[in-house]
Amino acid sequence: QAQFVESGGDLVQPGGSLRLSCVVSEMISSIKYMGWYRQSPGNERELVAIIARWLHTNYADSVKGRFTISRDDAKNAVYLQMNSLKPEDTAVYYCNQYSENWKQINNWGQGTQVTVSS
Repeated sequence: QAQFVESGGDLVQPGGSLRLSCVVSEMISSIKYMGWYRQSPGNERELVAIIARWLHTNYADSVKGRFTISRDDAKNAVYLQMNSLKPEDTAVYYCNQYSENWKQINNWGQGTQVTVSS
């Protein structure tokens, strides 16, 4: 199974920006969809953004217009640029493959903590 290593999380003030990175242990050029997910305390993991191999993207309504997902298949990496951060964006962020059955994924990385607070 592929392994996912996320980084870039930090404590940031509301309105600030962060860029998250995810390095995958296998070639992502063969993976049709990659996604970013997040989980905050007491809540289920939720899907944040998806990017297809052909670079089509889709976003959760809560982040649309503020977050941008990208991928670099040559580096086996996926990124999430987060702007205009809000306290409700506070969560542990994970990357992984995406499919309709993503809730059955069992090989999550350690994630990266994003805290938005003044």
